[in-house]
Amino acid sequence: MSPSTTSERPHTDEMVVVHRVFRRQSALLPRLFRAVPDGETDRATEIATHVAEHMTGPHHHTVEDETIWPLLRERAADEEPVARMEEQHARIDRSLAAVTDRVPGWRRTADREAGEELAPAREEHRSALLEHPDDEERLVLPLVADHPTVAEWDAVGRRGPETVPRNKLTLVLGALLEDATLQEPACFLGRDPLVGRLVWKTTGRRRYAASCRVRRAPLNGGTGR
Repeated sequence: MSPSTTSERPHTDEMVVVHRVFRRQSALLPRLFRAVPDGETDRATEIATHVAEHMTGPHHHTVEDETIWPLLRERAADEEPVARMEEQHARIDRSLAAVTDRVPGWRRTADREAGEELAPAREEHRSALLEHPDDEERLVLPLVADHPTVAEWDAVGRRGPETVPRNKLTLVLGALLEDATLQEPACFLGRDPLVGRLVWKTTGRRRYAASCRVRRAPLNGGTGR
């Protein structure tokens, strides 16, 4: 039995863990871009791959759009927070599209001019990612705690992993658990089948840690190679 089914109210702290990933990524991505030496296309390609993987994260809100928001519109008296979340989701999508549209040009040359053209889109995306979790935790999670049943909330939690490509599950799980407390991993690992939990414990954890070392090495004075 997962922790979210041990209470009569939804375990909304799971969403806070997801938001922690957004906050960490919004701080890391600009630093990773700036750490690419002028003209270092191999390193730029590594960061472009990281951006593509990052795209799987913000799209978790597609599940919210399809499940949580309709339910809250039906049951909560105040729809304004839901409308605000939907607008923010649209802004995140637009800003992410602007970044991904510009990354290929920067990746081919990794020159300073291309980086400067990409910078405003990166900052807009970072701003959108930082605004949304704060508002969702302040305005929406109290509504979630009161209106969906535990079963409905758990169903939303099971939908999330279904939107992630199978070959990216280890990276996504690693990002969720990177700064987790001792209690939080059970919320996510508890939904995985036994084989998934074994893969994470035997190889997945090490693979994620190795990936982080490679990609973040320039931020710590290393090359990642």
